Amino acid sequence: MPFYDEKSLEVMIDAERLQARIAELGAEISAAYRGRGEVVLVGVLKGSFVFLADLARAIDLPVDIDFLGVSSYGDAQETSGVVRLTRDLSRPIEGKHVIVVEDIVDTGLTMQYLLEMFATRKPASIEVASLLHKPARAKVEVPIHYLGFTIDDEFVVGYGLDMGGKLRNLPFIAVNRADGQPW
Repeated sequence: MPFYDEKSLEVMIDAERLQARIAELGAEISAAYRGRGEVVLVGVLKGSFVFLADLARAIDLPVDIDFLGVSSYGDAQETSGVVRLTRDLSRPIEGKHVIVVEDIVDTGLTMQYLLEMFATRKPASIEVASLLHKPARAKVEVPIHYLGFTIDDEFVVGYGLDMGGKLRNLPFIAVNRADGQPW
């Protein structure tokens, strides 16, 4: 018996589709960066950790991994538009090829903030890998170089994305169709 109410969650992207697309992204990144120098994957906490782990294993290159904490949602389902840095990188990125790994880009405000901040740290290059993109909510356009899936304007959970801190551990992406919490 699953820990969540199966009737309240509508699977949008199943585990098999997720893994297939991540394998493709890993191959694209491997081809693009082979022989170019040091690559650093920067996971935006907390939502990217599942995607980052699978993506890192799908990349056939030595990569460094670091994490950055930001907050723009709190416990809400809508971004506040105010980005707050909660954890900075542990090592410098100057001269390195940085790939910012995000779970979802919706308004683009958080990613715009991160790209501007990282640019001041003089990386050799900086690109974005996002599992999901929700263009209907975009307030600013940001370049997503490696994109998993484009989705409609739905609040999604699973595979790192949460609802009040829960459901990150679902192996798929789902929409909550319940009036309340699906657990």
